[in-house]
Amino acid sequence: MEDVLALYAAPPDPLHPVVCFDELPYQLVDASRPPLPRRPGVPVRDDYEYVRRGTCNLFGCYAPHRGERHLRVTGQRRAVDFAEAIRVLVDEWFPEAERIRLVLDQLNTHTGAALYAAFAPAEARRLVERIEWHHTPKHGSWLNQMEVEWSVLSRQCLDRRIGEVETLAREVAAWERERNAAQVKIDWRFTPEKAREKLARLYPS
Repeated sequence: MEDVLALYAAPPDPLHPVVCFDELPYQLVDASRPPLPRRPGVPVRDDYEYVRRGTCNLFGCYAPHRGERHLRVTGQRRAVDFAEAIRVLVDEWFPEAERIRLVLDQLNTHTGAALYAAFAPAEARRLVERIEWHHTPKHGSWLNQMEVEWSVLSRQCLDRRIGEVETLAREVAAWERERNAAQVKIDWRFTPEKAREKLARLYPS
């Protein structure tokens, strides 16, 4: 826990950015019949019945010192999908970084081994050398600031029925662009000192 909190408290380093990484499963849902049209003073009204259109997955990262986030919609959340998301993170989202200090939870696919399962050894090694892994504690994924971004995304963008992957990707990209343009940052106040005070029962006595 203190390892992750120390990263957040450290001064910004453009060549070694702190990046919080996480994934979110999403259920695609369509309306069973067209909603009633909007009228002055009356919101759009949807029928309570809906049609399931399958599931997909969102990979997301957030750089707390920059106020920058990136999202990627995929059809599945396999180890190879995670590996490809890491490649995009390294080569496209943070190409100027010498080494990315990556905060992520302890899901079994969130390891360097997933890269070796997806890529040739030389390519996997290239990517692994660009990552410094920092895992949140078991039952402590709330320490990952990307969880806060998921909450905001769910309220501002995913709070309605979306039935197609293409529509979801387009809506998520628009949300990302607007939030990045404003450089919205999370006001993170939980420091190692506060952790020792509030969670004293977890420390050896």
